[in-house]
Amino acid sequence: MKAVLCKRFGGPETLVVEDVPEPRPGPGEALVRIRATGLNFFDTLIIENKYQLKPPLPFSPGAEFCGVVEALGPEVAELKAGDRVIGSIAHGACRELVAASAKRLTRVPDGVADEQAAGLTITYGTSLHALKDRARLQPGETLAVLGAAGGVGLAAVEIGALMGARVVACASSDDKLAVARRHGADLTLNYSGESLREGLRRLTDGQGVDVLYDPVGGALAEPALRSMAWKGRYLVIGFAGGEIPKLPLNLVLLKGCDVVGVFWGSFADREPEAHAANMAWLLEHIAAGRLSARVHAVYPLAQTARALGVLARREAVGKVLVRP
Repeated sequence: MKAVLCKRFGGPETLVVEDVPEPRPGPGEALVRIRATGLNFFDTLIIENKYQLKPPLPFSPGAEFCGVVEALGPEVAELKAGDRVIGSIAHGACRELVAASAKRLTRVPDGVADEQAAGLTITYGTSLHALKDRARLQPGETLAVLGAAGGVGLAAVEIGALMGARVVACASSDDKLAVARRHGADLTLNYSGESLREGLRRLTDGQGVDVLYDPVGGALAEPALRSMAWKGRYLVIGFAGGEIPKLPLNLVLLKGCDVVGVFWGSFADREPEAHAANMAWLLEHIAAGRLSARVHAVYPLAQTARALGVLARREAVGKVLVRP
């Protein structure tokens, strides 16, 4: 089978496509023929050895996918061959076949396209876990989303709007903000042209934001923290800005706010029943048309390097997929 391989650390241009042996499902696993793989910003980091997960060489990037079950290993009763499923693995989905834990797979209902489903597990799963389980977002609260047109950011905008929040989309260009507005944002802030802190103060009439969703980090983190309302919740999602910030804890004290870590992968492993319930909620709303799971572009598997380049340059508006 064909697989995209990282054989030496570097940028997307260092990836190669080669034939590798087909996997076999072990106990508790299903063999899935992939129809589409969703890429994430962390895939650009893992191939450069800059991510907390450091798999041995060679390995394939790609962690979330949609596909069809071809075979089952021992001790799997919840799935059958022919089921269309979505799932996630730590890495290795940029290939034609994967063996994945059956507990991390979810059946896809009719009415949800492969392309919508492929980028759902991590991106929307992270955002739902963050807003529902970690922030306990309430209707009428103000939610500010940084990087609002990227994969997780746009998911947070949509989910926040569906949960009844007043959503402030924050991004680096007016084009990206226009997309966020079409997906449910009530207000927008271009932080390349206006101070994030001053902009959020203006848009909230000086009250600050109840929940701040931050997948960017870097230089935006401190002004974001300074924008929190009393008893607000600052959600630490990731560091697409490239720098892990150091926050002044006196601000946490003065604002009586919480800084909340969101580690979706560990949540899915430690709380599989809660994860399964979240995935069912997402698929229900996707099928009903209440969530879009917007796709930026779909590339052939052989063009995975090009697809990752789009993410590395922060050009994506929605999910970037590759298809075997």
